[in-house]
Amino acid sequence: MEHHRIASDRAPNVTIMPTTEDASQTVADMFLATVRTNPACRLGLATGQTPRRIYAKLVDAVRAGRISFADVETINLDEYCGLPAAHPDSFAAYMHRELFSSAGFDAAKINLIDGAATDEAAEAVRYANLVRSRPVDLQLLGIGTNGHIGFNEPGSSASSRVRVVELSKETLAANQPTLIELHEVPARAITMGIADILDARKIVILATGEAKAEAVRRSLMEHPDDNCPASHLALHADVHWVLDQAAAGLL
Repeated sequence: MEHHRIASDRAPNVTIMPTTEDASQTVADMFLATVRTNPACRLGLATGQTPRRIYAKLVDAVRAGRISFADVETINLDEYCGLPAAHPDSFAAYMHRELFSSAGFDAAKINLIDGAATDEAAEAVRYANLVRSRPVDLQLLGIGTNGHIGFNEPGSSASSRVRVVELSKETLAANQPTLIELHEVPARAITMGIADILDARKIVILATGEAKAEAVRRSLMEHPDDNCPASHLALHADVHWVLDQAAAGLL
């Protein structure tokens, strides 16, 4: 494992691994260590292409008898507006497909946004209260090519909280290939804000692939800026960036 310190006044914790698989294993190991230390911890979870390998490794660990998630509480970052949990393109369905249904989580301890809520503002308030009810012990993040974390698009401030957001053209285009049944990515979502993310005790952000390299460079090498939401992670005392060689290419 290589540890590379980036030359800046913030000295972030950055681990660069040779491959995507190695990087995913590094993050999975952090989750396993957190749960072993505190079996009833609260884990903050993300969706998308990047976490898939992490979740597969956590499922493998459960099947091998190396871990139990029975007492773990989870809370997710975001959800598309207008999609019920049972819809294959909802993030709720993704979480059950990729992790929950195979890893022995207690359904009563899984916290998800209701994308089908008729009153979206009220659902954002409900979820905001849930987020604030208990700190996240380890928050997983990916990063968009435009620097978004969760669905906090460029322009999001470090003080932002759970809210309804409009998704950027870049995000809509990036998420289009992941669709299963829908023909178009929903234009709106409910997301935890950057301030909610920064409330976590520890944050790990995984970035893999050359397409993420510029967003990673901006986040790590430039000062915090609303135009690159992930750059606000510099305000947190315990953030671990895990990159593969391709994502680290511009550092």
